[in-house]
Amino acid sequence: MQILPYEEQAADRWDEFTSCAYSATFLHTRRFLSYHGSRYKDTSLFIQDEDGRLLGLLPAAVDPVNDLQVISDPGITYGGILQAGKLRGEKMLEAFESVKSHFAMRGFELLKYKAVPYIYHRVSASDDLYALFRLGAARYRCDLSCAIDLANRPMPSQRRSRGMRKALKNGVVIEEGTRFVAALWTVLEENLTREHDTKPVHSVADIRKLHSLFPDKIEFVVASMDAAVIAGVVLFSSPQVVHAQYIASTLDGYRMCALDAVLEHCITKAKQRGARYFDFGISNEEAGRYLNAGLYQFKAEFGGGGVAHEFYELDLKA
Repeated sequence: MQILPYEEQAADRWDEFTSCAYSATFLHTRRFLSYHGSRYKDTSLFIQDEDGRLLGLLPAAVDPVNDLQVISDPGITYGGILQAGKLRGEKMLEAFESVKSHFAMRGFELLKYKAVPYIYHRVSASDDLYALFRLGAARYRCDLSCAIDLANRPMPSQRRSRGMRKALKNGVVIEEGTRFVAALWTVLEENLTREHDTKPVHSVADIRKLHSLFPDKIEFVVASMDAAVIAGVVLFSSPQVVHAQYIASTLDGYRMCALDAVLEHCITKAKQRGARYFDFGISNEEAGRYLNAGLYQFKAEFGGGGVAHEFYELDLKA
């Protein structure tokens, strides 16, 4: 098995493979990864057979806080080896051994691996988790997301149903489009400052640029009242999943239960377009050690259940 470092001139080859890889989303494309510019030092890999046929990809970069470590990938929520059926079972184990040897020879000591959650798999592709077990990797973090299986959705709670009726009765209007980005970001920034004393990962300029790169993958849905945006979400869409990247509301929006109406609209639309899951995202802080129980309960009451985001460390020196 051959391991080749990614080079910019191979971007088309990379993106062509992501289009058929079982667990790839647009976050794994070079179009998305390159948006980070020089923020991270890329160490991504092509995994090939001895005849040069492409078997898999590993998006990766040097850990920004420790240059002896590699992360798959610091710029995206989940990374992992992407494959399209040629790295199953023992072949995946062989691929990991080759990747491990490659990074060790380059002087790295640890690989931090963000596995792609199963809901994003178009075809079952958890061979990487078995290979990590075989190689003695340790799980160092686990986040808990909440997702609705749209084919088997339980009924929303009465509280969520009442909230949606209240929002609509009080004149909350659901709208979509890029014209709401600036207003939504004001709500989002105020929400994150008020609730978590933090800022969104993406600035308005960032999200506009990403939308220009992926106009069919990123959507903006808001609730407005008297022409003012009081709540909204940013949706990232992949073949299997519609993911709520950001969820935010003003205090007036909370009083009006505006998010109940927004999210129910998004869930219904996701099912109509053929998605299998609606993913609310994680409810964790402190690298998974703290679960915001109230936030998680809010999401679960729409009919969602737990989906683990698993993180592993593989010692490259062993």
